[in-house]
Amino acid sequence: MSKFTRRDFLDLVKKGLAATGLSALLAPFLAYFYPPSLEEQPADPVRVGLVDDIPLGEGLALPFGRYPALVIHTDQGFRAYSAVCTHFACICKWDKEDQVIHCPCHEGFFEPYEGGVISGPPPLPLAKIPLSIIDGEIFIGGEA
Repeated sequence: MSKFTRRDFLDLVKKGLAATGLSALLAPFLAYFYPPSLEEQPADPVRVGLVDDIPLGEGLALPFGRYPALVIHTDQGFRAYSAVCTHFACICKWDKEDQVIHCPCHEGFFEPYEGGVISGPPPLPLAKIPLSIIDGEIFIGGEA
């Protein structure tokens, strides 16, 4: 019967730490070659909800393929945009109080009617997403 010495224990710990470090270094490379299978944007329209679910002046963020979308009920009707800021790809939020789309990363602001830049570093307006209302239900994307 062999004895398990302190040296054996330390060798085992050292090998475990080396294996953990190596896997931490290899994981990003493997993730690059095997990315998740999320679509950039869904091919079919995505149901948002009922028209009554989003009161005037309110907005809703929802998953839309790889990135979230914003649906906003303005005084000119419903609008849908990609929630990804055109400056540095941060996720924008609807600011109900100021009635603007706000990017918290670098203080970018977009207007809700066309997604245009109000102020801040974003170089382009937010990407519009087609929106349709069918029988009181809101759909975004697809052939809307």
